[in-house]
Amino acid sequence: MGQKLVNCVVPDIDEDIPLPASATDALPELNPREELDMRARTIKLLSDITGQPITPRGEDMEVAQELARQMMHDPAQRPTYAKYPNEVMAMLAGMVAQSNCKIVDELSELKLYVVNKLVYEVEHAKDSKSRISALSKLGEVDGVDAFKRRTEMTMKLQSIEEVEKELLTTLDNIEYYVVGEEKRSEVVEVSDFQDIPYTSTPP
Repeated sequence: MGQKLVNCVVPDIDEDIPLPASATDALPELNPREELDMRARTIKLLSDITGQPITPRGEDMEVAQELARQMMHDPAQRPTYAKYPNEVMAMLAGMVAQSNCKIVDELSELKLYVVNKLVYEVEHAKDSKSRISALSKLGEVDGVDAFKRRTEMTMKLQSIEEVEKELLTTLDNIEYYVVGEEKRSEVVEVSDFQDIPYTSTPP
C-alpha cells in the first residue's frame, strides 16, 4: 500500500517577535467611541445570526440615556461596557451615532446650501421685511461680505537713518516746561552791609 505524499507549504515565520498572551492583548487600543462601535457591530452580527432581535426596554433606555449624558459631559470617560446588557449597548450606540452623524462631507457644501436657501428666500419672500432680513443674512455670509467695513493700512518702509532723523526733529520741536519750580529770591544777611561805606549821595 503506497503512501500518499502531500505537499505542505510552511510560511516563513519571523523570529524574535513576541506573541500576545491573549486575543484581548492583540486588539489595538480603542477610544470609547471606537469600542462602542465595535461592540454594536458584534451585537448586530449575533442578532442576525441567531434571528433574535435586540429590543431595548424602558429600563435599558434610561440606562443608555444616562450613559450618553455622561459621555457628552466628559468625552474622555471610558465606561465599563462589559457590565451592561446588549440592549443597553445597542441603544447607546444608536444614540451616539445619531448625535455624531455628518450631514455633508465638506463644510463648503453646507455653506453653499445656506447661500442657496437664502437666495431662494429673497426671491420668494412674501413681504419686504422678510426679503430684507434674508438679504441681510446673505450679506453676512463669509465670502459675500456685503456689509463688512474695510480698513486700508499703508506701511512706509524707512531706513534706520531716516527714522533717527525724524525722531531727532520731533524731539527738537518739543517745548519743555518745568512745572512746580519757584523762582528763588536772594536773601542778603545784615552782616554783609557792615563793610559797605555809607554815603549820602547815591553812587
